[in-house]
Amino acid sequence: MLLRSVALGDGSVIRVAFSRRDDGDFVDGPTPLGVGPAAAHSWLRQPHGAAVVTIDVPGAHCGAPADAAVTARTGTALTIRTADCAPIAIYSSNGVIGAVHAGWQGVVAGVIDACAAAMRERGARDLRAILGPCIHAECYEFGREDLARVVAVVGDGAIGVTRSGATAMDLPAAVASALQRAEVELSDRIDECTGCLAHDYFSHRARAERERHVMVLWRDAAPR
Repeated sequence: MLLRSVALGDGSVIRVAFSRRDDGDFVDGPTPLGVGPAAAHSWLRQPHGAAVVTIDVPGAHCGAPADAAVTARTGTALTIRTADCAPIAIYSSNGVIGAVHAGWQGVVAGVIDACAAAMRERGARDLRAILGPCIHAECYEFGREDLARVVAVVGDGAIGVTRSGATAMDLPAAVASALQRAEVELSDRIDECTGCLAHDYFSHRARAERERHVMVLWRDAAPR
């Protein structure tokens, strides 16, 4: 498991956990992984779109058809599942958090913009993001027609090349561009490819595996 934490000015702490292969398979619905508020995980059924749900009650909206979730509450875990798509944790200096599942279709649909907008509606400011492990260009051969759709949204930085020299999509670069356009600072990135690192990650694209990882994002309250 990979862990990240960010202390906020009010003493609360943003925490993010990214599972790896040896943490298990979460394809049939996440379990708490032993991290975060055990009884308060909200997870999504992700249709690769731009829908965002707002979680006001810990554990609400489990199984909602959306690709991002937002909350302003402490003690509420936002959980998304990935294989090769990008798990993104977005947080604000005033404690609003958002979890995003972004594959190429989500990038085109505008899920990152939609999440940032939903967070700002909850009073978020100074948005920053942590990008978790996802597939990289060297393992992600991509059709030119679909790549053109991505480029139309985020620019030429999304164009990559595989190890064999075939046309590829650079998902981390596409996400970075989408974050910039949404005025979200990319403050941290786990630069690991789910396609390359077979010992550490499942991959649908590289190995046709059905298993899934999870990202869990939550905020711990300031100690009293």
